[in-house]
Amino acid sequence: MLKNKNIICVSSIDWDFLWQGHQEIMSVLARNGNRVLFVENTGVRVPSFRDLPRLRSRFLNWKRGFKGIRKENENLYIYSPLVLPFPYSKIATKINRFIMLSVIKKWMRILEFHNPVVWSFLPTDLVLDILNELESSIFIYYCIDDFVSSSKGARKIRHAEEKVIKRADLVFTTSHKLYDRCNSINKETHLFPFGVSIDGYNRAREDKTIEEPHEMRRIKSFSYRVGYVGGIHKWIDLDLLKRIALKHPGIPIVLVGPEQVDLSVLKGIKNIHILGKKKKEELPNYVKFFNIGIIPYLKTDYTDNVYPTKINEYLAMGKPVISTKIPEVLVLDREQGGNFINFIENENDFLEAYKKARPDIITKAILEKRVAVANSNSWAAKIENMSDLIEAKLAVLQSRVNREWLSKLKKFYFISRRRAIKIALSASILYFLLFYTQFLWWVANPLKISQAPQKADAIVVFGGGVGEKGSPGKSTIERAIFSAELYNKGFARRVIYSSGFTWKYNDAENMKLIAMSKGVSEKDIILDKKGDFTYTNVKYTTEILRKNNFNKIILVSSPYNMRRASLVYNNIAKDIDVIYVPVELPQFYYPHNPYPIRLEQIKAILHEYGGIVYYFFKGYIRQSL
Repeated sequence: MLKNKNIICVSSIDWDFLWQGHQEIMSVLARNGNRVLFVENTGVRVPSFRDLPRLRSRFLNWKRGFKGIRKENENLYIYSPLVLPFPYSKIATKINRFIMLSVIKKWMRILEFHNPVVWSFLPTDLVLDILNELESSIFIYYCIDDFVSSSKGARKIRHAEEKVIKRADLVFTTSHKLYDRCNSINKETHLFPFGVSIDGYNRAREDKTIEEPHEMRRIKSFSYRVGYVGGIHKWIDLDLLKRIALKHPGIPIVLVGPEQVDLSVLKGIKNIHILGKKKKEELPNYVKFFNIGIIPYLKTDYTDNVYPTKINEYLAMGKPVISTKIPEVLVLDREQGGNFINFIENENDFLEAYKKARPDIITKAILEKRVAVANSNSWAAKIENMSDLIEAKLAVLQSRVNREWLSKLKKFYFISRRRAIKIALSASILYFLLFYTQFLWWVANPLKISQAPQKADAIVVFGGGVGEKGSPGKSTIERAIFSAELYNKGFARRVIYSSGFTWKYNDAENMKLIAMSKGVSEKDIILDKKGDFTYTNVKYTTEILRKNNFNKIILVSSPYNMRRASLVYNNIAKDIDVIYVPVELPQFYYPHNPYPIRLEQIKAILHEYGGIVYYFFKGYIRQSL
């Protein structure tokens, strides 16, 4: 059996769920000296309202540990991840991958948990994403369900499952139908139906001192008890059980296990006894006092792939079995020479099967055969056989690594060099496109608004900032001079300079001084020193316009600031008639300057687009888009 390995198990159920092969296999491996991280179910469907208790349980389990990880037993750790419950969303998968790997990798580093065996019961894209980051020594996929048939919410999983099967170094399956499908994709497929923890059943069978559970003692009858043990789920034919019970009211039917569906159809029927969930170590004591075990499964696409593990629990106690005709039980019966299991198709077949299964006609040979079949299907035997396959495959993989190291190293450097060339070439093309073509100005063109000047009540000028030493910047100078030209040509008799930017000198004051030097009368100048970005420039100048009853203005700013300014005006100042007249041939923005284009020009254009997006989310321009 495997020993001294690091194992990460990606489970399709939670640790505290009904005890199944997931917990059994990992518990056995942990007891055998392997270190195991058991990752609880991350889902194959979007949760519904009925999943709220399970989601609450997951949150409580997450709180029990640190970042979701807790130590359950020696060598056994449980990880209860909090993830987005959207298994087929690419964005959610990426987020979940980041969340889980950030925890798992830190935990692995602290525990020196290297080159793990990754063993998955889930076939999802998230599993593949995690696998790609873990540097695993081997990947095992245990296919225990036909997830596509299990629920409508899991139908999208088919493509991901095929990728998982192809990627796996070994594939184990629980049924012949699952084996055929997986083997058609990956020839390293092996059949391993779920087993039974045989020791507890063998002890209970031989122990004459075990007392009958008190709930069973209350079931008084002159007929043989027909018992079922396990989850009472949607694959149980409840209508069949009801019809059998009503047709044979003298035969008690005992159901032991958690109620996973609405059982109101059975409740109130006198000879049906629902005893509820029991601890796994108590189950042999209940099966011991069944007279006949029953497997009343529906015949569906899903149950065509199911191997009911409870059949070995019944057989381990030497009990006869009645079952519906599901394929895996039919195969077992055929392998044992026939007439080993008593089959029914409806309530009319039941009495005949019941008579054949009478325990009073059992022989020692039949009892020993049933027990022998159960022992051959014990988990101990199955895990031993699985371990042999894993160790043999690990040896092959290691041999391949030793044999192919040089070619892989060369391939790694070849791929790295090719990637570097691609990155360098892409960067060169992008650099040329941005700095030596008209591409930037083509991208910027939607930002530009340019109209011919008209007679207006005022000229509004937005500041362009100051230079490195506190002197007026080039844009400020250009805008002030251009506004003076418009003023001197008689387009308006008042000029409003707006800028709250101050470094040594206020930007609006600088524009005023420049305009006055070009012939603008001081009495015709109004200053706004509060507007420090486009939105507040519009807001505070609009207050000045309304105060002075100015209804029509010429706006002077950079060509590519005009789009953002117009969106703000349309949102908060629709009553103002704005004529957008940018500076002609501005030095900073002029697209015909000698190449290369300057980085600050690229930043300015990106700043304008970013500003529009920011204004939209702030609500400054929401109504106008």
